[in-house]
Amino acid sequence: MNLLDMVKEAGIVGAGGAGFPTHVKLQAKAEYILLNGAECEPLLRVDQQLMALFPDEIIKGFEAAGKFVGASKALIGIKGKHKKVVAILRERVEALQVGDFVEVRELPDIYPAGDEQVLVYELTGRVVPEAGIPIQVGCVVMNSETALNVYYASIQQPVIQTYITVAGDVPKPFTIKVPVGTPIIDILKLSGIEDFDNCAVIDGGPMMGPMMSSLDGYVTKKSKGFVILKKDHYLVRKKSVSIELAKRVNRSACEQCRMCTDMCPRYLLGHEMQPHKMMRALNYALTDVEGQKIAQLCCQCNLCELFSCPAGLYPKFANIHFKGKLAEENIRYTPKKSDFIARKSREYRLLPSKRLIARLGLSPFDKPAPMTEAEVKPEVVYISTRQHVGAPAVPIVSVGDYVEAGQKIGKIPEGSLGATIHASISGNIVEIEKDFIAIRRDEYAKSNRNG
Repeated sequence: MNLLDMVKEAGIVGAGGAGFPTHVKLQAKAEYILLNGAECEPLLRVDQQLMALFPDEIIKGFEAAGKFVGASKALIGIKGKHKKVVAILRERVEALQVGDFVEVRELPDIYPAGDEQVLVYELTGRVVPEAGIPIQVGCVVMNSETALNVYYASIQQPVIQTYITVAGDVPKPFTIKVPVGTPIIDILKLSGIEDFDNCAVIDGGPMMGPMMSSLDGYVTKKSKGFVILKKDHYLVRKKSVSIELAKRVNRSACEQCRMCTDMCPRYLLGHEMQPHKMMRALNYALTDVEGQKIAQLCCQCNLCELFSCPAGLYPKFANIHFKGKLAEENIRYTPKKSDFIARKSREYRLLPSKRLIARLGLSPFDKPAPMTEAEVKPEVVYISTRQHVGAPAVPIVSVGDYVEAGQKIGKIPEGSLGATIHASISGNIVEIEKDFIAIRRDEYAKSNRNG
């Protein structure tokens, strides 16, 4: 098998949160391959630690992917503030004798440095077209954990584990490796909190992550972290606002100051994303569909809502409202040009991460979350068939089957975009539903048989 087949067989998807099947990305031919090690979401600590703990594996996986897509240069993007990690990566690039191909480049400590279009600009100076993807400017982007998984795929190891940071208002912030399908509550309890009645949990980073309505979920391949905060925290209250209340607040107070637009990362790259115009259209019930189309350029970084707006309004909601409305009518934005230049004001409007963290009320929780040796051994894992972009995986096992950790249990539907899934533990298949395959751990299965 070539690398593409190994990556496809291993079920690798984007580990940065998007979950796009990596084997599809590797089918492209690119001038650059970029490693997204920015990890710009406040409090999350996975990528920076993986690059320090597994530099050789990440570099080898990244190099292999870069060679496969025909790139002339492989650029690792990491924030310059991580001086020790930068030094480790540069030393290992030289030791592995790949310095003529792989280069470590430092990123500014801004939000959202990890947005792939911002990353492309910071590393190459190229602007991805509106409504476009990096390959349109000759770039393929992958996350550092994804590169690690590419290395493991090259030695026949599928994706059955993922790394999670648990942070926020907790006694013990930490990062941990867990089997895919682990109950989220089992991980959260390692933070030192037992009673979550007065807590709320954000699934992912504090900027883009949604509030969890229930703690009964399970980890997927694209899970990156959980932020625990008290229910009365500003961020929890902000993210918990209902759609109807957001509409009323927007209509009552928006003064069209343009701050949401002037600091929008995509607008600063030269795109026509202008949230203040979406607020205007929503508040005054404007019906110009052509003018609403720019809402589809929103990357949902949430900077407009959680930092830019001086009145604390909800511009991102306005964008999402029109994106949904246009999607229902199957209307798509069409760029009016193909070449884009970043706006001259961009360098003066970049948002330092520390300022963002302070604005979010997270400064007291901006602490290390060291990798822990603790082991989570769930009795039952629930492997989602929908933990990636595309069609759900089709089960190839039956209830009662015994499976080994790493065994394929779900395949990509014929002719569809998707990813394979594998057993993350050894044991018996105890349930198969439309959205998941449940596996009971081997020792529990044996004890039940003996009982």
